[in-house]
Amino acid sequence: MVDDVTRFPLTGRFLMGRSRHALGEREKEILEASIAEVRDFDKPTRILARGEPTSRSTMLIDGFILRTIIENDRRYVVGIQVPGDFVDLHAYALKRLDHDIVTLGRTKVGYVSHDTIARIHENEPHLSRLFWFSTLLDAAIHRQWTLKLQQLKASRRVSHRIAEIWKRLEMVGLGRQSGFRSPLTQTDLADMCGTTPIHMNRALAELRRDDVAEFRRGLVVVRDREALERHGDFDPAYLYGEGLLHVEHELDALA
Repeated sequence: MVDDVTRFPLTGRFLMGRSRHALGEREKEILEASIAEVRDFDKPTRILARGEPTSRSTMLIDGFILRTIIENDRRYVVGIQVPGDFVDLHAYALKRLDHDIVTLGRTKVGYVSHDTIARIHENEPHLSRLFWFSTLLDAAIHRQWTLKLQQLKASRRVSHRIAEIWKRLEMVGLGRQSGFRSPLTQTDLADMCGTTPIHMNRALAELRRDDVAEFRRGLVVVRDREALERHGDFDPAYLYGEGLLHVEHELDALA
């Protein structure tokens, strides 16, 4: 049986591991056809700047994207996107974002015009609802980041971030058995956790010393997943792929 990623190479990971089962075959074809342009980036590139008007939204096909805010000459990473994420679908409603969208390493994206999204909203209410669901997933992740920033010390925040990224990659068929590879640097992790590169270096050294996980130039090797998740107080339920918040058939077209 041919899988969705093979059949739909541009959008086959959209909602994978969550509610992709709710997409009908016709809806999958409409979504794939909605990509009007594909672009590849081989280095970090700001593809949408804070306050810049936009008439299209971005589907992440391969690679990673960061949401960043520059304030008082310091960069803050307020979100990370993995393949299958409809990165700035909310820009359809907002037209201008309050943050930058920046590619990380080698990245492939697909653009969907807001005119196309408008037609989908008008003619495909079920697919439109699943679009809405995907933006609410982003909101759930943002809430969890805010919670962990308040709950955890800096050394434990990185455990949460690593556990989350690994789980999200697994959900779209890209996680490895013992971790994941990415273009992330220690500085990226520091900006993601609200700490300094020096403190991040110490936090990663602690994980390595305790034989929990090791970070080497973007390669994350996890030796004890349970210890990592416990240290980061990570419960994947908020990702809506399993557990208490798992969505089964509530989003199906006939539900």
